[in-house]
Amino acid sequence: MTHYFDQKPDVSHAPRSFNVSYEETPFRLVTDSGVFSRKKLDDGTALLLSTVLEREEDAPLRVLDLGTGIGVMAIVLAKLRPSYTVTGTDINERAVALASNNARLNGVKNAVFYQADGLPADHVPPYDFIVMNPPIRAGKQTVYRLFSEAREHLSDSEGRLYIVIRVKQGAASAARELARKFELVETINRGKGYHVIRASVSRLQE
Repeated sequence: MTHYFDQKPDVSHAPRSFNVSYEETPFRLVTDSGVFSRKKLDDGTALLLSTVLEREEDAPLRVLDLGTGIGVMAIVLAKLRPSYTVTGTDINERAVALASNNARLNGVKNAVFYQADGLPADHVPPYDFIVMNPPIRAGKQTVYRLFSEAREHLSDSEGRLYIVIRVKQGAASAARELARKFELVETINRGKGYHVIRASVSRLQE
């Protein structure tokens, strides 16, 4: 069975599109079979994205969307925060192609996308913050590895990782794992059975 974390989905193409709007700005996203949340924006990503937009202002920041899928979070953040330099990565080559096309479709020039199982090997600056909707179906070992990689590639001063996770899919255990790697871990939003967790390199957060 093909999963969204396969490198090369072997299911037939079935392209479609959906629309979202953030900060009174409309976005059109093209999706396809074999990628995550292919019919609409999933509730977890929607909650994470709205939370990050509330807390992160426009500034010259380096941002990573880790496991970008079709690029929704990367594209919205790049469009609404034009001072950002945004990178999106995903293991799924079909998703990465869609993300690149979606950036062009929405007139986004400050986001680039790479196929990678985690951090992009040749494009790893220290990031100011990372956003991630963890690939739960890929297994806890994979998710926790991504937590470690994120920690290693965040800015040493105020770097932060934002994740969203269902309560019933291990939000509490994920928070405990993050607490082993980060100085400060907080649940900063809740909704529709999801928790948004921020893990910070520094304890000097709001």
